[in-house]
Amino acid sequence: MSGVMIIFKVYAKEGELQKALDEIRTLSPKDIREEEIGFGIKAIKVLFTYDNAEKSSSQIEDGLRALSSVEEVEVEQESLL
Repeated sequence: MSGVMIIFKVYAKEGELQKALDEIRTLSPKDIREEEIGFGIKAIKVLFTYDNAEKSSSQIEDGLRALSSVEEVEVEQESLL
């Protein structure tokens, strides 16, 4: 069993950035931050850590995609701890 760290870049639906932040917090991330992309567009960077024997990155990604305020989800970085 080993720990895994994964960072997602999440794009909220237009006008739903705060709702997306609130919904993402319900998934218990280790860290969550807004990132300015440009031209007033913001993405949300979300850090999760998990034990790969109990969970997978696709389960977390599916959880993010299922949120009503989320438009797109990208895996930005994944590594062993």
